[in-house]
Amino acid sequence: METRNCQNCKKDFTIEVEDFNFYQKIKVPAPTFCPDCRTIRRLCWRNEMSLFKRKCDAPGHEEMLITCFPPEEKLTVYDSTSWWGDSWDAIQYGKEYDFSKSFFEQWRDLRNSIPLQALSNIKATNSDYCNVAEGSKDSYMCSGTWKIERTLYSNRVSETKDSSDLYIVYRSELCYEDVICSDCYHLMYSLDCKSCVDSFFLYDCVGCTDCFGCSNLRNKSYCMWNEQLSREEYFRHLAEYNLKNHETISILKNKFKEICLQSLHRFSLQIKSVNSTGDNLEGTKNCKVCFDVSGKMEDLKYVHWTAISAKDAYDSGPGIGQVELAYESFDTGIGNFRSLFTSVVYSCNDVEYSFNCHGSSNLFGCIGIRNKKYCILNKEYTKGEYEILLPKIKEQMMQVPYIDKKGINYRYGEFFPAELSTFCYNETQAQDYFPIDKEYASKMGYRWRDKKISEYHITIESKDLPDSLDDVTDSITNEIIGCENKDKMSNYCRGAYKITIDELNLYRKLGVPLPRLCFLCRHETRLKMRNPMKLWNRQCMCEKENHQHSGKCEITFETSYDPNRPEIVYCEKCYQAEVY
Repeated sequence: METRNCQNCKKDFTIEVEDFNFYQKIKVPAPTFCPDCRTIRRLCWRNEMSLFKRKCDAPGHEEMLITCFPPEEKLTVYDSTSWWGDSWDAIQYGKEYDFSKSFFEQWRDLRNSIPLQALSNIKATNSDYCNVAEGSKDSYMCSGTWKIERTLYSNRVSETKDSSDLYIVYRSELCYEDVICSDCYHLMYSLDCKSCVDSFFLYDCVGCTDCFGCSNLRNKSYCMWNEQLSREEYFRHLAEYNLKNHETISILKNKFKEICLQSLHRFSLQIKSVNSTGDNLEGTKNCKVCFDVSGKMEDLKYVHWTAISAKDAYDSGPGIGQVELAYESFDTGIGNFRSLFTSVVYSCNDVEYSFNCHGSSNLFGCIGIRNKKYCILNKEYTKGEYEILLPKIKEQMMQVPYIDKKGINYRYGEFFPAELSTFCYNETQAQDYFPIDKEYASKMGYRWRDKKISEYHITIESKDLPDSLDDVTDSITNEIIGCENKDKMSNYCRGAYKITIDELNLYRKLGVPLPRLCFLCRHETRLKMRNPMKLWNRQCMCEKENHQHSGKCEITFETSYDPNRPEIVYCEKCYQAEVY
């Protein structure tokens, strides 16, 4: 075990024996950034929700595109059909390796010359505004999604239908404003729930039907504010709330926050997990400091938002799955083996420092390659030439590092420098999970793009919207609405928003009032409902005598609940003794 000082934040971090064993296995040097700074650096290259308009650069195309690439960036951007078409060949952009320049400079030059795909939106039907998505149908402004239908304004969801404003929700239908929920039907305004139906304002509930304002329940029906009622009593009380009324919902949300604080909190949400640490884990074995991971997962560390299967992966995510031997990668998988420093790389083996490559093997520093072997900077080689040249390049990367504006050295074994990203910090998921302001970003050397003043003329302020959904007419779709946060110092707010007719029809189907915030401000609100991707050592807070301990429980654990937070946090044994 060694303690080292992070090149970026200058704080000490520890590299364990198991870490060194992994680095030796994949044949890379140990990192020079701490785990948090490694995650931030990777997220600076991930833009899920900041969308722009810019001209299509494909030959014969002059239409405006919806894209994740800001128009200020000097790039060549194709619509998805042109990018996947046969009118261009990534090999034609291949470059001879120049040993007088750093690798990252040469990769940047390749990136700036080659066509890039406007959005990562595969097998989409009437879902032009979805990004990092596959199998979307009749959906709008969703990102990080898989197999969704008629879903709006949601992030990191899969197999959802007729729903809106979700974050980390799976296999659910007719849901609204839910966070970290799964297998639910008509669940509204809820957090950390599973298999719940026709319910509202639930926290940490499983298998509940027709419940309202409850927490820590299992397999209950007709409960309101954690009080058991008869069926007749429940629906009589439910009818007293006008859930189509904005003011009513605002009052209920505040009461729900109080309920969440007063509830018992499990130190970590883990299901079928063995020898694992982190939060929101299912099916994990020997996974450490991992978050939002589910499937068949084994021997992972510093990994987040991963599904289906993964084995032997470090510092990876968001969006890896069906992958073995991955390091510093995101949006990578579907049969990958040994993916190092990659993004949007699928069905590939032995690929390093590459972006948006598919069905290939033995690639280094490539972009847009499909069904090829033995390529470096998009130039093809024979197997023998590749195996001779590649070790020389890695040695040169150690001797001729890329040096960023802060003076940080990037040698072989480091992910791409954040300053070379086509996105600025506040356009990426780095801002979602490690929020900072412009001043701190400048201090740390991160790029920042100031918000543009809305080009739209606001026709109605959100405070002047009808309070009840029943009073809303179709004419609202003609209005440009001023966001409630537009005068606040928010890094998310876009100032104004519109209500589409599909959106209005869904609100009517769900029976919810019109939102008062723009989409990204609503997304920020949902993000604040989750715990940070960070762990602290704590002791169980249980003092109940019937839990097989005298006095306060002495069990300690790693948890994503900061010790300074007010929640009541229990170990697994004490939690199960109370809740199950």
